[in-house]
Amino acid sequence: MTTLRSPLHDEHVALNATLVDFAGWQMPVRYSGDIAEHQAVRTAAGLFDLSHMGELSIRGTDAAAFMDYALAGRVSAMKLWGAKYTMLCNDAGGVMDDLVVYRRDWDHFFIVANASNKDRVVAELTTRLEGFSASVEDVSAQIALIAVQGPLSAQITAAMCELGAEDIHAMKYYSASNVLLEGGIHAFAARTGYTGEDGFELFVGADEARAVWQLALARGTELGMIPAGLSSRDTLRLEAGMPLYGQELDEHTTPFDAGLGRIIAFGTEENPRGDFVGRAALASAKAAGSAKQLVGLVGEGRRSARTGYAVTDADGNQIGIVTSGAPSPTLGAPIAMAYVPPAMAEPGTVVGIDVRGRREEMTVTALPFYKRAS
Repeated sequence: MTTLRSPLHDEHVALNATLVDFAGWQMPVRYSGDIAEHQAVRTAAGLFDLSHMGELSIRGTDAAAFMDYALAGRVSAMKLWGAKYTMLCNDAGGVMDDLVVYRRDWDHFFIVANASNKDRVVAELTTRLEGFSASVEDVSAQIALIAVQGPLSAQITAAMCELGAEDIHAMKYYSASNVLLEGGIHAFAARTGYTGEDGFELFVGADEARAVWQLALARGTELGMIPAGLSSRDTLRLEAGMPLYGQELDEHTTPFDAGLGRIIAFGTEENPRGDFVGRAALASAKAAGSAKQLVGLVGEGRRSARTGYAVTDADGNQIGIVTSGAPSPTLGAPIAMAYVPPAMAEPGTVVGIDVRGRREEMTVTALPFYKRAS
């Protein structure tokens, strides 16, 4: 299988980035260093290439009704230029992918899917189209996604605009707007991200990606912004308690297991919602309660829990599994997310982690580990 390259590949090479194969793409895992990039996002800003993500366009007179049927959230209730975190679930209520949906018009929605799941999401949504006057189009190859994340992201992104700087500053979290960047480049700008900080994601034409990347560096470098890779993005989202598909989320996990039941919209007597894929199974899962619960873990030592490590009780019996783990640059301690039985999910509970045959104690804590001040 051919490894895909981002429209920004030559920029990454010029910056001496370490490139790795990720979800079928050659992507930068780091530039100057994981900790420096992580801290730049927490204190100033980081510049990310997210062009490996999948983008889908949903259009048609039944687009809203179709999205309500196909996805777990009530998409038809979205306001124009709004954004919504939701999920594509199977009939059993398991998560096939987590998505961000934007409403670009009353009959036009824009979906961002995980790179590893994009083709499956397209196929599944296409299957669910039957009976609806709507279309699903994969527009990923036409689009580059560049993110500016961090407390100075609004200042930097606004400085990149020829028209729309005021919209950047006025934009609320999880909303979007069209802006015109310097050089006459049209961008769909969203105040969204995956780092736990304020941030903006810029969807631009793939052929304009290099100009936008260079513009961002020109406006942000003096303010402390640096390019940031996949490694820092992972520790940032871990500190923010954000799940990653393939680790915290999969087809054998329901949104309730992951503590994300709030995204499921069943409707009420006053405001009923029609059927949607997985509804019956999700209703049963909500009523029955989860057999496993996603929790945060904080350690006192230096050794970190990693994905797949066993979580044990005081007697050494395995009770769960670590889904993500790393040293936290912000907390200065090892952190992890793990699934454990509800009886072991109370904050303050001490569990063991089998770290290469040695027991390391970690304490259950509520997620997220880190939350920005405003």
